[in-house]
Amino acid sequence: MNKSIKNQEQILRKMGIDALNSMQEKAYTAISNNTEVLILSPTGSGKTLAFLLPLLERLDSRNNETQVLILVPTRELAIQIEQVFRDMGTGYKINAVYGGRSGSKEKIELMHTPTILVGTPGRVADHIRRGRITINSIKNLVIDEFDKSLEIGFEKEMKEIVSTLNSLERKILTSATFKEKVPEFMRFNKPFTLDFLAEDSKSLDLYWVNAPKNTLITLVHILGQFGNKSGIIFCNFKDTLYGVSAYLNEKDIEHVNFYGGMEQIDRERSLIQFRNYSQRILLATDLASRGIDIPGIDYIIHYEMPMRQEEFTHRNGRTARMNANGAAICIKGKNDRIPEYAKDIKTKKITDGNNIPKSEWKTLLISGGRRDKISKGDIAGLFMKKGNLSSKEIGLIEIKSDCAFVAVCNSKADEICQKLSNHRLKKKKIRIQKI
Repeated sequence: MNKSIKNQEQILRKMGIDALNSMQEKAYTAISNNTEVLILSPTGSGKTLAFLLPLLERLDSRNNETQVLILVPTRELAIQIEQVFRDMGTGYKINAVYGGRSGSKEKIELMHTPTILVGTPGRVADHIRRGRITINSIKNLVIDEFDKSLEIGFEKEMKEIVSTLNSLERKILTSATFKEKVPEFMRFNKPFTLDFLAEDSKSLDLYWVNAPKNTLITLVHILGQFGNKSGIIFCNFKDTLYGVSAYLNEKDIEHVNFYGGMEQIDRERSLIQFRNYSQRILLATDLASRGIDIPGIDYIIHYEMPMRQEEFTHRNGRTARMNANGAAICIKGKNDRIPEYAKDIKTKKITDGNNIPKSEWKTLLISGGRRDKISKGDIAGLFMKKGNLSSKEIGLIEIKSDCAFVAVCNSKADEICQKLSNHRLKKKKIRIQKI
């Protein structure tokens, strides 16, 4: 068997993936055989793995310098790519750098040079200026969601970074829309283009719901239609989000918030709880419309319609992913105007809906992580052997540098915290608490 195919099979097995999808297979071939590749593919189609796998085979294990640079528009996307690569278990070092965290901490991390560096343009440019990133061996550049980077004002930093990379052999750009032209500074002359955007999902149920009296009352009625399914409620503004959150709290409806003004640690914890189903509703601004990897979203609700069609497309792309069914609901208040791009969407009547159940999962925070050599297996083993949990009572486990998060059956959460706090994992005495 071809060595690269064997390695690929091992990686997919580690990640619990049976096989690459069509887009990933074509991207693998395109990146392996072309120096300039443009991948246009919907949100959630697996672009991260699509470019990491072929780039992995281009790494020189004898070279101790940084060989791949991945630029992304958001912190969440940087963290996601870092986690995906770690899950691949390749043995190569990766680091993520981004705003909102300590630059001095990143300086220490970069002293041990990563083979792959992923980061936001502003933070990457700053580290290059300070001489903390070696650029002479960077032969592969990926700009993920490149149009979003241009949209939020990173063009100056991206131009600065690209101008310093004199050893580039391969450039890969990805996007879930294609409204922006590739900037001239990229010297992206004749890219091999893979366009999967035309493959429109027919599994998205898209419709308007009229709110004759109050949009908040209608929102709760809609949520009642979905019961314990997972969904995102989109607002345009932070102030609107605060109002919706207060109303949901008043109605005792569990949810977590996600918006740009939150502290980074709180943003990460919201996504962790949403990802592991201990929270079923994510109340968010357009920060959540792309660049975060959350599978299994059953529906999205446009509490406020976005200003532009592109954001509408990205929001809808969070559900009905990878041939799964999904719903996108637009709420129309009494005095709301329907945007031009949404005038052909049908209207549906809904009933009051059912009660919205509490999640059967709870997230626990463990005070030990990757730097303590703690693995997912260590945590699962402790919870099963000492905590007497069955495998079905343990959900998603996520390991961070200095801590870990694990979802457990809600009814057992308090017992686990009391029973297992102050136990040792490897050489670390851990504390466990609910979040």
